Amino acid sequence: MTDEYRTIASRSEGLYKDKGSKFLAFALPVDNLEDVQQELEQFRKSYFDARHICYAYTLGLEGEQYRANDDGEPSGTAGRPILGQIRSFGLINVLVVVVRYFGGVLLGTGGLTSAYKTAAAAALSNARVLEKTLDAQISLSFEYPYTNEVMSIIKDCGAQIIHPQYEELCSMDLQIRLSKVEELKERLSKVDSLLIKNNE
Repeated sequence: MTDEYRTIASRSEGLYKDKGSKFLAFALPVDNLEDVQQELEQFRKSYFDARHICYAYTLGLEGEQYRANDDGEPSGTAGRPILGQIRSFGLINVLVVVVRYFGGVLLGTGGLTSAYKTAAAAALSNARVLEKTLDAQISLSFEYPYTNEVMSIIKDCGAQIIHPQYEELCSMDLQIRLSKVEELKERLSKVDSLLIKNNE
């Protein structure tokens, strides 16, 4: 199972012009559908005078949640090429919005597809890409004499310690990559007196 993914650090922008039409492109990091809806509402308010506000997004570790919206452009000429660019950059948890101001000259379906693709690519090219991991949180408790053994296992597995308390009965929370959870639990299970609890 993979626990790594690529997303963007912050909002970035791009611009494409063709025959008087302006395509303003924006790439934004999003974590869920609520983020997507909030961002889209903001765009509709800010660019209320635009002819079209087209977008695409991908969510989930495999990009399994996605949508492409043409907002009145001919079917498949806007949302799909935007989505194609998000995928070709290998990104997830990203929303790309392209705002079009019509310039008076029709571009045809080929011209539109190319314009939305180019605008989306411009915004994504200007973004700083982040490599992220999906992590799990685990709580531990163990008797003080086993501290060195526990700390050695934690270090080997690359877990991060949060809120440690070193008393007669020690406790701490750990943050660890999903792919390392089973190895960590397996090794810790051999430590006497140690209790593990998964945090949701």
